[in-house]
Amino acid sequence: MFETVLFPIDRSRQAAETAATALKLAQQHQSKLVVLSVVEPDQDDPAAVAELLEQARSRFQEQGVSCDVIEREGKPSFVICDVADEIDADVIVMGTRGLTLEADEAPSTASRVIQLAPCPVLVVP
Repeated sequence: MFETVLFPIDRSRQAAETAATALKLAQQHQSKLVVLSVVEPDQDDPAAVAELLEQARSRFQEQGVSCDVIEREGKPSFVICDVADEIDADVIVMGTRGLTLEADEAPSTASRVIQLAPCPVLVVP
């Protein structure tokens, strides 16, 4: 059912917790897992992003799930949806909050992705 699962990740605790859901979904459906990190100009350290992606790849491979990693620059909600369209993702798995969301900010990245995504979005609270 889900041939390709897109998992956008950042350095937030929520993203780390959401990884378990992305992993479980990929294992259950024998899906191709694509891990995406969106670099926001002047906000992210490229070395830290590269390390984050490598840690994610290693964690998934240790669990028997191979994954591709993609690093892009831009506004997270738009980049996530663009990548989902490019890779023909069947589902996007993401948390409700990431590092870029302030408590009084609206709308969240997750809500924008839900509105713009070319596929279903599984939002993990």
